[in-house]
Amino acid sequence: MIMQKKLQIGLESKKKVSKVYYIGFKDHESYAVTKRQSSGFGGMISFETDSVETVKKILKNVDMVIFAESLGGTETLITYPVTQTHVDIPMEMKERLGINNCLLRLSVGIENADDIIDDLDRAMNG
Repeated sequence: MIMQKKLQIGLESKKKVSKVYYIGFKDHESYAVTKRQSSGFGGMISFETDSVETVKKILKNVDMVIFAESLGGTETLITYPVTQTHVDIPMEMKERLGINNCLLRLSVGIENADDIIDDLDRAMNG
């Protein structure tokens, strides 16, 4: 959870990141249910960028973080749900679920949180 908090703070400090979601944070709508039903919160963090252009920059320029559809590795992986995991869902339903053109999902791996933040920062500003 310390790593996720560090990633949240790091991502929220970026001008091009508009929102960070993690079920392990008390302000998440499913926090209480997850706390009752699970022994932990997992390594998935989602975040929204300021634009589709920023999404494209991140996905094109990440180096250490790997752009992939599968999110089950030990390395940090990033996916773009609107064109990958949720591509077949109608846009109206995606929007109701909070899946928009600026949303990215990050499966946090074993790397250092600062290295992940630095890679994402370089990618979105590169």
